[in-house]
Amino acid sequence: MRVQTEEWRRFIPGVRMYKGKKTLFYNGEILREGDGTNPLIYNREERLSWKVIIVLPGVRVIPDWTFWSCKNVEKVIMSDTVRRIEWGAFSTCISLEFVKLSQTLEFIGVNSFQSCVSLTSIFIPPSCREICNWAFNWCSEFIIFHVPQHTLIGRNVFELGKDVIRRTKLFEASPFYGHDNDYNAEEVNTWIKNINMNEEYELHRACSSFNPIEDIVYGIVRRKGLSSFQAPNALGITPAQYLAANPYADIDQHKLIKRYIAEMMGEPV
Repeated sequence: MRVQTEEWRRFIPGVRMYKGKKTLFYNGEILREGDGTNPLIYNREERLSWKVIIVLPGVRVIPDWTFWSCKNVEKVIMSDTVRRIEWGAFSTCISLEFVKLSQTLEFIGVNSFQSCVSLTSIFIPPSCREICNWAFNWCSEFIIFHVPQHTLIGRNVFELGKDVIRRTKLFEASPFYGHDNDYNAEEVNTWIKNINMNEEYELHRACSSFNPIEDIVYGIVRRKGLSSFQAPNALGITPAQYLAANPYADIDQHKLIKRYIAEMMGEPV
């Protein structure tokens, strides 16, 4: 009988221990019905035991309320086949800290991550066309929200609901906080996309971009100095923080710093 490797086993649906944490390998099943209060497959006790959710290849849609109130889930990793996250899919996952979205994601539904109070950052892939209202509402620690600069606001292009970031740290840091509804969605969209547009934030843009390129990041650091890694933007976020939070970044900051120091000292790199 052929022994299954861990790499092969991780593509099998179901719940099991993976890298020391109880993990659901999700295959697109309907796990809840109605408003999300009625579990169909896993009971409440089982759902509360999960620490990680890995969405398997082949899944295109995460249905309404699928992971609602999975309160101990800390990490969600999606395969790159996922196109849509529907209404309330991850709502009230209060321990959720890390999300890697599908690189082909097109749609994020209403309330999809609402009340994920431990979530601090989301990086939206260029493929995404619509983020609906209240998607990150009540995510009280949410501060890093990268939306691709080249996308346009408008019908059938890229739309952000007006209250996508309501009651978050990001909204509290915005010029709209305390003005009730005296603003429109386009103003919010423009502000979000232009947070790092000043020339002084060039390194912030590079580190928060989709699949940042090490040589580009290094080139900016070399030109601006090592201290630029720790320079905060208007939100108080540094390039180092963007890079550490970016799930699409494959850059080792420590190696990059060593490379900089070696070059400055005239040592071979």
